[in-house]
Amino acid sequence: MKLNISAQQKVAPSQASDFLRNLVRRNRESGDTGTYAVCSAHPTVLDAAIQQSLGDGMVLHVESTSNQVNQFGGYTGSTPAQFAAQIRQAAQKAGLPSSRVLLGADHLGPYCWRAESSVTAMRNACELAAQSVLAGYQKIHLDASMACADDPAALAEEVVAERAALLCQVAEQSYASVPPDWPRPFYVIGTEVPVPGGEVAEGQCPAPTRLKDMQSTLEAFRKAFLARGLDRAWENVIGIVVQPGVEFGDASVFDYDPRKAAHLVAGLPESPELVYEAHSTDYQTPSSLARMVKDHFAILKVGPWLTFAFREALYALDSIEREMPRQASHPSRVREALEEEMLRNPAHWKPYYHGSAEQQKFARSFSLSDRCRYYWPQPKAEQAVNRLLENLKGSLPLALLSQYLPYEYDAVRDGSLENAAPAIVRYHIQRVLKVYAQACSG
Repeated sequence: MKLNISAQQKVAPSQASDFLRNLVRRNRESGDTGTYAVCSAHPTVLDAAIQQSLGDGMVLHVESTSNQVNQFGGYTGSTPAQFAAQIRQAAQKAGLPSSRVLLGADHLGPYCWRAESSVTAMRNACELAAQSVLAGYQKIHLDASMACADDPAALAEEVVAERAALLCQVAEQSYASVPPDWPRPFYVIGTEVPVPGGEVAEGQCPAPTRLKDMQSTLEAFRKAFLARGLDRAWENVIGIVVQPGVEFGDASVFDYDPRKAAHLVAGLPESPELVYEAHSTDYQTPSSLARMVKDHFAILKVGPWLTFAFREALYALDSIEREMPRQASHPSRVREALEEEMLRNPAHWKPYYHGSAEQQKFARSFSLSDRCRYYWPQPKAEQAVNRLLENLKGSLPLALLSQYLPYEYDAVRDGSLENAAPAIVRYHIQRVLKVYAQACSG
């Protein structure tokens, strides 16, 4: 796919600090530009995202959720400072300056600690907000919508807004202590998913957010911010999360329907000047993503689709390895290793995959929600991937590339892709990233 990126969309290092504000203004004026957030901590996904940014001149926009990265390490084992350093170092090593790296915190709030009291959960969430700002995160999604152990099942909107304002106040106080050239945080408010990452039951297309609900959320947050003297921070609210009517389940995708979201497009508020942020946009068609950007859903989140593509490429390479004329003496058995890790610790998939044993086994590998993404860092899975890449060193047989990875075969044949397993995996992931880059470039 050839990108058509305008000169104004290519961001020079000196412009990166103004990227979000300029993005909002350009999208409000013409609807022809947006940004996609890579919501993944997987090293190969991040490498592909860096290469994509290098190739198309756009800012590398990466976001971590509160359960991925927090002051206790999250499931990635990284604090905000460590995660930020990892991203910037990888970018600089590849030739992308840190000034072209935009870091965001997604669903920053009490989610990880919701089983504890609201006091404890919010104390931890405030500490995460402080550490994120000190680590140089420039975009923070304030999400205190989830109930804690001592809360009623459903929180009043005023409570959600007040807790988010407290998080913002801590972030602003932390910003006051950073060096003068540190990036000022911008904020996104609101939520539309009960669990970070989305996922719904099959056959249930979510209804777009009602305009009056969006307006009510905006007003509740405005009052809570101003009550804490956060007038300047309110001016830096550049996005509100709404449900545009898109989602995905284990085996289905609900595509964007502009007619169903027309009320949100028409009701975009004049003040503060902001755009919509759309979560769970994975697996949308190129035309749907482009139309969403045009309709002022200018911030698109993508995560599971990227690790799904990573898994696709590895499974294809695993099949190639099995078909090689001279099979390796120690085959990698990637699929078996991943399955073993998932069965050993079912916590990340068991609550989400249902049905018979056969249906659950199928979902563990092929569900669009891609819960297997949590297991690639586990020892047996990681060792199997490394062995696969070692066993497939050198050029792969063209016939097997054509059989299992036809897009990569075409790219190898026309000379645009190196015939090497690591490059092929990265290319497969970049095919997804290019869809988003095209949608966001107008």
